[in-house]
Amino acid sequence: MPSGQNYDAIVIGAGVVGACCAHYLAEAGLCVGVVDRGSVAAGTTGAGEGNILVSDKEPGAELDLALLSQRLWTELIDVIGSACELEAKGGIAVGYDPSTFEHLQQFAAKQRDSGVIATEVTGGDLLALEPHLNPEVAGAIYYPQDMQTQPMLAAAHLIARGVRVGRITLHTNTDVVGIRQGDGGAVTGVETARETLWAPIVVNAAGTWGGQIAAMAGVEVPILPRRGFILVTEPLPTTVHRKVYSAQYVANVASDEASLQTAAVVEGTESGTILIGASRERVGFDRTRDWSIVSTLAAQALQLFPVLEKVALMRTYGGFRPYCPDHMPVIGPDARVPGLLHACGHEGAGVGLAAATGHVIAQSVMGQTTSIDLQPFAAERFGALHV
Repeated sequence: MPSGQNYDAIVIGAGVVGACCAHYLAEAGLCVGVVDRGSVAAGTTGAGEGNILVSDKEPGAELDLALLSQRLWTELIDVIGSACELEAKGGIAVGYDPSTFEHLQQFAAKQRDSGVIATEVTGGDLLALEPHLNPEVAGAIYYPQDMQTQPMLAAAHLIARGVRVGRITLHTNTDVVGIRQGDGGAVTGVETARETLWAPIVVNAAGTWGGQIAAMAGVEVPILPRRGFILVTEPLPTTVHRKVYSAQYVANVASDEASLQTAAVVEGTESGTILIGASRERVGFDRTRDWSIVSTLAAQALQLFPVLEKVALMRTYGGFRPYCPDHMPVIGPDARVPGLLHACGHEGAGVGLAAATGHVIAQSVMGQTTSIDLQPFAAERFGALHV
């Protein structure tokens, strides 16, 4: 065998999904190489809000994954401590008018059948949860299971823990240029711009570049970038206690539209800053900052929280969510390429679904029955081998 480093498994991508995959593989006793074209959490993870949500998921496979992940994130706090700023703050979906509130009530009723805790709140009860919320809203659904973390810190601490115990080796600023394959197309490692890294297991956790990595192994995984911007206010005394968003946010998450969509999402952080989103549009990898979107998001935030009118913006940032056409992530073994597994295409839910994704990837690698059925997330649903 040619020279190069040898591992039990290689994870491509050092974002929060890749970090969770590496963590659970290392916990299973494997020696893991983590490869990233940049630094830890430099991609989608570094441009996210850190949401761990069940509130925006339709009943079905993704909600089941989200509920599993929410439980696993609470366990990870015992592993990496409070440094990742994990907060069980809860979420509030707001209906501005009676008809929108009725739609939220119907949505929540379906979610409850799947194990989601969802409570209708109006009037004084709603203002008790969020005293600065616009009192004119018709009503809201409170989701106490929703959480938030600082995703860059979570990814960094999970990988650092594996490095400390000698189970993870990190290769940053390292481009993957090919997937090594042997008999029957089975993976044998990855080719980087520097060297060949050998392993019988390769996990594609490359986020918005997941489709490009899959193509190196001769398979199609149609992942597209979906751009979004986030606004960050100056630090304030506690003003927004939970993640608060308009009902339109759920519709935007599920939309297939390529054009710009915006909906108010407002939440506080431990540092006192307030994060404001969310926009979605498919414009390729164009990073141009669009100030009209910033203005729209600010105006929508003021609809929810008029108290923010005189608050200064400290900065804005943007990034790309890895979008799949059917809005489902790609998780698990690829039946077309032995030894290749995918953990990508989570769109804006990557942080929230990361823990469960890493958990089931490790279970699959170790030949165990996975905690949830992975068939709905199978990569081969998109097509056959390239010819």
